[in-house]
Amino acid sequence: MTQPARSRDKTAQTARARKPTSRRRTRPTKLKPAEIEALFSRLQETDPAPTSELNWINPYTLLVAVVLSAQATDVGVNKATKALFALADTPDRMVALGEETVREHIRTIGLYRNKAKNVIALSQRLISETGGTVPNDRDYLETLPGVGRKTANVVLNVAYGVPTIAVDTHIFRVSNRTGLAPGKTPLDVELALEAVVPDAYKLHAHHWLILHGRYICKARKPDCGRCVIHDICRFKEKTA
Repeated sequence: MTQPARSRDKTAQTARARKPTSRRRTRPTKLKPAEIEALFSRLQETDPAPTSELNWINPYTLLVAVVLSAQATDVGVNKATKALFALADTPDRMVALGEETVREHIRTIGLYRNKAKNVIALSQRLISETGGTVPNDRDYLETLPGVGRKTANVVLNVAYGVPTIAVDTHIFRVSNRTGLAPGKTPLDVELALEAVVPDAYKLHAHHWLILHGRYICKARKPDCGRCVIHDICRFKEKTA
């Protein structure tokens, strides 16, 4: 008896569903576990207790500084916030200054108009919703004006000691070049790093990688001659 077409289709679909796939999940790294351990061990030896290069007074000023650092250098942000934070180191004081005054203090920073608007808006949100405190909560932080996942991760890591990894352009570059955590997007790289970075190194991994990218594994011409992980790195275009 001929099997109905609909039944044949269903049977074929069931067979395909039961058939084991030959594709394996790709590892989130090109490095071996021993190489990853050596990589972070060496970075730790060069800087046992890395810290943020942004100047901040409390979690609130750190949040503002990180928001201002988008498409700007830490040096430039520090110059602008020195006088600003002397006047306003809490959401209430920042709102009292007003958007125009904030704008004048940060006008040397790129996108300063929109950033001033966001600083006032996030300050108002904090005042009305948390009593002016910066919560140790990534989901909440990401709802604030001008705050994305990277900014939230920096605040959690630096202010609260949470082992988060904020992927900026430096970490994205280093992770892909070395083969430590290749990815097409910052989130891909972040998730890969979370999977492969040993627990003992997770708290400072963010800073080790960003500083390595900022001063050694630079975008245009990496200084491979000074690199402590050059023998581990998978970058094909290493400099002499």
